[in-house]
Amino acid sequence: MSDENKDLGDKAEDAFDKAKESAKDLGDKAEDAFDNAKDKSEKAYDNAKESAKEFSEDTKESAKEFSDGAKKTANEFTAGAKEAFSGAGGENKKMLAGILAIILGSLGIHKFILGYQKEGIIMLAITLVVGFFTCGIGASAMGLVGVIEGIIYLTKSDEEFYNTYQVGRKPWF
Repeated sequence: MSDENKDLGDKAEDAFDKAKESAKDLGDKAEDAFDNAKDKSEKAYDNAKESAKEFSEDTKESAKEFSDGAKKTANEFTAGAKEAFSGAGGENKKMLAGILAIILGSLGIHKFILGYQKEGIIMLAITLVVGFFTCGIGASAMGLVGVIEGIIYLTKSDEEFYNTYQVGRKPWF
C-alpha cells in the first residue's frame, strides 16, 4: 500500500473513531435527556396526582358545605312553615270567612268556618226553607246578613277579629 492510501486509511480510522466518540457522546446526551424527561414526567405526574387529590378534597368539602347549607335552609323553611300554619287561626280564617261571607253568605258557610254550627244551620235553613216559601226573600235577607258580616270581618284587624270571633265566640255581627 502506498503511503497515501495508508494516510487515508489512518484518517478514515481517526474519522471513524471520532464519529464513534461523537455517537457515544450523542447517545449519552440522549440518555441524559431521556432520564431528564422521565424525571420531569414523573414530577408532572406526581404534581397532577397531588392536584387531583387536593381538588377531590376541596370538592368533598364544598359538597359538605352545600349539603349543610341546604339542610339549614330546609330546617328554616320547615320552622317557618310550622310557625305560619300554627298561626293559621288568625288571619287565614279571617280572610276565608270574610270572602265566603260576601260570596256565599246566604248559605252560612262562613259560620261553619268559624265553628258556629248552630248559626250556620239557622242561616242555611232560612235560605232554603223560608226562601222557598217567600220566593227568595229569606235567601236575600240571609245574603244581606252575609255581606254585612263579610265586610265587618275584613275591616277588623287580625287581632280584633281573632279576639272577637275566635276567642270571644261572638256569633252574630
